[in-house]
Amino acid sequence: MSDDQTTQIREAIQSAIAENPVILFMKGTPDQPMCGFSARTVAILQSVGKPFAAVNILPDHRIREELSGLSDWPTIPQLFIDGEFVGGCDIVTEMYESGELQTALGVEDDAANGQAAPEAQAQEPAPLTIENRL
Repeated sequence: MSDDQTTQIREAIQSAIAENPVILFMKGTPDQPMCGFSARTVAILQSVGKPFAAVNILPDHRIREELSGLSDWPTIPQLFIDGEFVGGCDIVTEMYESGELQTALGVEDDAANGQAAPEAQAQEPAPLTIENRL
């Protein structure tokens, strides 16, 4: 990968983080998460009710590489609030259960304080597709 491409991807990630108060870099999309950790993080954010942006890191491996370089965090998902890296699924789960996540998001949700974080909803399997090689 050229230095120009690396710089462009890094700048695009930095812009996305700066332009979105809450942004989740994940595997898949909120409607179709592609891993359990991403699905659980989405479920937690949706239960809090604060809108968030999401970026699917799967289409281009360079997104993940540059993102991990920026955050110094190797795993996905990665949540950013107000331009600051918060953490991955485990940290988001702990923050939700302690009420810290709701505070960081500016959401009053005393009912969730001390509650277990919501689990990801089971996804419907993709319909069977047949590849015709005739």
